[in-house]
Amino acid sequence: MSDSDTAETPALTAVSYRILLIEDDPGDALLVEEYLADSSLNVDLQWAQTLADGMAGVGRRAPDCVLLDLHLPDASGTGAVARIQSACPAAAVIVLTGLADAGAGVEAVAAGAQDYLVKGTVTGELLDRAVRYAVHRKHAERTAAELRANQHRAQENSRLERSLLPVPMLSATAGVTPTSCYLPGREGALLAGDFLDVVETADGTVHAVIGDVSGHGPDEAGIGVCLRIAWRTLILGGHRGSGLLALMEQILVAERTYSAMFATVATLSLAPAGRLDITRAGHDTPLIVEGRTARPLPAPAGVALGLIPGGSAWHTAHLELPPAATLLLYTDGLTEGHVGPGRERLGTEGLISVIAAAPDPAGQALIDHLTTVTRELDAGRHLDDVAILLLTRDI
Repeated sequence: MSDSDTAETPALTAVSYRILLIEDDPGDALLVEEYLADSSLNVDLQWAQTLADGMAGVGRRAPDCVLLDLHLPDASGTGAVARIQSACPAAAVIVLTGLADAGAGVEAVAAGAQDYLVKGTVTGELLDRAVRYAVHRKHAERTAAELRANQHRAQENSRLERSLLPVPMLSATAGVTPTSCYLPGREGALLAGDFLDVVETADGTVHAVIGDVSGHGPDEAGIGVCLRIAWRTLILGGHRGSGLLALMEQILVAERTYSAMFATVATLSLAPAGRLDITRAGHDTPLIVEGRTARPLPAPAGVALGLIPGGSAWHTAHLELPPAATLLLYTDGLTEGHVGPGRERLGTEGLISVIAAAPDPAGQALIDHLTTVTRELDAGRHLDDVAILLLTRDI
């Protein structure tokens, strides 16, 4: 025997199996005990003569494998299999049948048992192999079932998240074309704490919002969705500017899961004639883009929502948007990335430089350029949610 064989033998026999034998015939039970003694299994054996006694023992200590006679005083056939599986779903089940009743074993396997053995043909070696394979097969079945459940849950979560993503509410004659990008930092997620939305009201004014909830987990994503929906509802209800942000702050404070959570927000209203009203709560100022030239809008920053609940004041800037201009709203995931191996961050000025180098400074081409270049500069050092919204006047 090689050294490797010697090293592997203890690992094989070190596994201990808790086996519950449910058998009403003491002679058959004794034979099973002898077969187990002849095997290489390390066994902790419990014996019960009725299904009721066996199920009572399961409650005290769950077995790895149940050896189940199919003809008991209080149960028989596949019904016994179903009852033991219900009492101990993690245990493998091997049914024991008579020589003339092998068909019942096949039915039991079809009903969920892992294997069946015919009394009178069992040996220690056969029982050894059957127990090992049944336990492993049961473990594989449970793992596969859990995987399917997780996949189903993930699909449901994905459908739910997609249903919560914003859909611009604009008419065909809105006079503004929105283009957006939404990139959650969490792997596999569709939602993040960043949020954006665009709505047109009956007077032809186009309203937009962009925001960023502090943190990056599912709680923050939930609050982001809550604030976006609240913003849309409040806009349609006629709320604007500072009053709108005050109501959003009340909702944030009521819904947040911890007191340190806050959100930065920029909300704006663009009238058909080009009048632009913008109110900021700690959020990066939007940029006005004309060709490859970009500059920040002169709008006061204000305090982020939730930092000083009820004690903040926000001021609305009233501006004029040139006919050929585009508004760029974004979250700090776009500008806080690095621009090299050092500590330098891109920042607003760096973003303006990236825009100046865009091959096509408009629509989706500009967004693709911004996300591609900023990620290349950062080289994976700063993973954050990114939301970008372009509003282009159709004039």
